[in-house]
Amino acid sequence: MRHVIALDVGGTGMKAALVGADGALLYEARRATGRERGPDAVVESVLGFAAELYAHGRERYGTGAVAAGVAVPGIVDTARGVARYAANLGWRDVPMRALLSERLGGLPVALGHDVRAGGLAEGRVGAGQGADRFLFVPLGTGIAGAIGIGGAIEAGAHGYAGEIGHIVVRPGGPACGCGQRGCLETLASASAVSRAWAAASGDAEADAADCAKAVESGDPVAVRVWQDAVDALADGLVTALTLLDPRTLIIGGGLAEAGETLFTPLRAAVEERVTFQKLPAIVPAALGDTAGCLGAGLLAWDLLSKDSEVSA
Repeated sequence: MRHVIALDVGGTGMKAALVGADGALLYEARRATGRERGPDAVVESVLGFAAELYAHGRERYGTGAVAAGVAVPGIVDTARGVARYAANLGWRDVPMRALLSERLGGLPVALGHDVRAGGLAEGRVGAGQGADRFLFVPLGTGIAGAIGIGGAIEAGAHGYAGEIGHIVVRPGGPACGCGQRGCLETLASASAVSRAWAAASGDAEADAADCAKAVESGDPVAVRVWQDAVDALADGLVTALTLLDPRTLIIGGGLAEAGETLFTPLRAAVEERVTFQKLPAIVPAALGDTAGCLGAGLLAWDLLSKDSEVSA
């Protein structure tokens, strides 16, 4: 059974899989990153986890993986295989592709950005199937985006394409880690909704999921907090669709787990704001938290395809 190793590295946890040539997840596992022990320890956790997966595949299928793909957060130089910067992990200029290839005995390795890898998976085998142009926007701790064009993800000239979370939608609004104020992710991410609802409800432990439940029960304060986030999100999305004209807008991440509590008002808010623009289909992501891992596997298979084309 030919397979590749796929790793999706987050701030606190890693998701991994062995992925078959048809995109099937043959084996899945999870580990903590161990970031409390420092950035070097996280790198070692990634390398060790990959080695375990290689050994598991060899034992189970009689042959090791033929390639590996790893998706990481932050700023990623995919061409050089370097994780340039990841605030949550403390990484700066980590040559992840070279380190992982060395640990795996010279195996070909693809390095990708976590959200763009997730977008690749949603586009090929998830909610974006059949859409020649789509925008994937996961609403989690922050907000990012992946621009899908013709079966591939557009990274941009410098690898920064899709950073919709840093569109300023409320000038002078809350401070953002990027240095600006009023960025979309400070107002409409799952963490932003959690902060707003904790403050409005007086419950420091309350989060976005609690806010959604309160909205469903008709709590007027929760409805106001939720609508503020939806309005900010709609403003950011309309800016994006004005620039990109996607056929499908895929919304994922923790906030999307609220289902129609999010999608019904969001579709209405976007529709209210469009004028000449064509309204895209606004749909929930299909792959959940496996999207990044599956995308990393697809990157690995793509790498093998490119190598085959070059050798031919």
